[in-house]
Amino acid sequence: MNFPNTVTEPGSDSSKTGFQNALIMMVDDEPIMMEIVQAHLEGAGYSRFISVEDSREAFDVLTHRRPDILFLDLVMPQVDGFEVLRRIREHDEFAYLPVIVLTSSTDAESKLRALELGATDFLAKPVDASELILRLRNTLTVKAYVDQLANSDALTGLPNRKTLFEKMVWAIKYDQMNGYKTALLTIGLDRFGNVNESLGIRCGDQLLQQVSQRIKSVVNLRTKQFVGRSGETEVEIARLSGDEFGVLLPSFHQHDHVASMASHILEELANVYIVDSHELYMSACVGISVAPEDGVTGDEMIQKADAALRQAKQQGGAEICFYSKNINSNLQERLELETDLHNALNNNEFQLYYQPKVDLLSKRVVGAEALLRWIHPQKGFISPEQFIPLAEETGLILKIGDWVLNDACHQAALWHRSDMSDIKVSVNVSGQQFKESGYIEHVNRALKRSDLPPSLLMLEMTESLAMDNVETSIELLNGLKQQGVGLSIDDFGTGYSSLSYLKRFPLDELKVDRSFITGIPENEEEAQIVQAIIAMAKALRLSVVIEGVETEAQLNLLQLTQSDLIQGYYFSKPLKADQFEAYARTMNDEVPESVY
Repeated sequence: MNFPNTVTEPGSDSSKTGFQNALIMMVDDEPIMMEIVQAHLEGAGYSRFISVEDSREAFDVLTHRRPDILFLDLVMPQVDGFEVLRRIREHDEFAYLPVIVLTSSTDAESKLRALELGATDFLAKPVDASELILRLRNTLTVKAYVDQLANSDALTGLPNRKTLFEKMVWAIKYDQMNGYKTALLTIGLDRFGNVNESLGIRCGDQLLQQVSQRIKSVVNLRTKQFVGRSGETEVEIARLSGDEFGVLLPSFHQHDHVASMASHILEELANVYIVDSHELYMSACVGISVAPEDGVTGDEMIQKADAALRQAKQQGGAEICFYSKNINSNLQERLELETDLHNALNNNEFQLYYQPKVDLLSKRVVGAEALLRWIHPQKGFISPEQFIPLAEETGLILKIGDWVLNDACHQAALWHRSDMSDIKVSVNVSGQQFKESGYIEHVNRALKRSDLPPSLLMLEMTESLAMDNVETSIELLNGLKQQGVGLSIDDFGTGYSSLSYLKRFPLDELKVDRSFITGIPENEEEAQIVQAIIAMAKALRLSVVIEGVETEAQLNLLQLTQSDLIQGYYFSKPLKADQFEAYARTMNDEVPESVY
């Protein structure tokens, strides 16, 4: 059985079930007594304990840790158990927290006073292990039932408005202290009353249950994808009223994450429902408030989210509205871009451009990096910096990345069958592709379709991506290496890889990030960093690519190093396939006297 007020702690045993996951707090000025109680309960399978010896700290610890049950001694110096109990019952959040008084006092008057202050049960010292375990179990059983009634919605099983409010108050406080933002999404169904009127309340209830499950599925999926979240706060979903639901999104930095979550919820809710053999379609609107911009209390957040929801409904069905007008303006642009991005692949709006990779010594073009470009029919060129993060957040990057891989292999195969047989094409790998279980199969399929020799394909991944999960990365890279493709670390120097890990990766190439090139040759410190990176790469027997070379002075300095390939505007900007082919033929027929 779950406890709504329990905070999951790092290291807690998620395999435990029922009451054994309860967080048990003990306040006693005798440490040995708390050790005895804990030992008895550990023998019964409980494992999560908080021990407080100084009763003056009890309420602060209680507020921060929010236990499921409290064992409290009455006779303590400084602040006695009666005062602790009085403060607990004066606090709305802990008005019904089970408190078992654990005391050697047999005075009937003391027991009566404790009961008047709100004690739940008593245990006499010395503690009998069997009685302790039995009383704890019975108390937690009652608590679980009361919590279910007080904190959950009977129809959907979701937490109710009260529970969401309590979690939101806690999340706002935590996020304020740690520099995060907190968002509340209020989701209201459009024209839900029509369902009740035409099909009856029973069908309406079934629809609400399906809606709640769809919201949960989207939130669970997106929460797993959202890497940056804090472990101290949790996403919470609740039913707020008849046809309104709430989603608490704590501990984030970018409003785009909230907007994307809202967009995906609406997208999922718009799919057909089957209710008593009836096919129903239901749209919804979302109102969003964000702390601290829109308020720093739970009441303010709910008020602002409700106002935003009303605004969304006034604009028509299936709308998303932030309380902030500035965010709304940005959201509208983002949603339009997301819609266009969904259509771009089907409408052949993507193109691959190829930036030459030039051998530093011979000045021959020996490779090309495939770079994705989006040519919008109305908006024209859209920067990759604008649409790639959106594609990654929406999950479209998997389809787009697969298209890039196949198109690049196809083009490289055409060059290979012509007189440009040695041109190696580099393709960037996104984070989601890298984590995709079938990525090696995607690569194999692209090679087979195009009939491209694997040795002419180089896969580039960023340094931070490879280091995200080292052991998984090594397994994937070894699998790709067995297929015969080349492997490259892109943007090297901007991540956090260590030499010991880098040696374990089956790499062929290392690309020095352009940020180290912009200041040379004037910046001697950057020049020394570049030389050190090149020396390290050579020690690992890796080919070195310097990207971002734009001036002759930079090229002259790099010619004194052991660099292998140069990539940058000094030689050429990214080119369409036919332009690249013409440029490569010119460069490889004779070394040009002037810059292209």
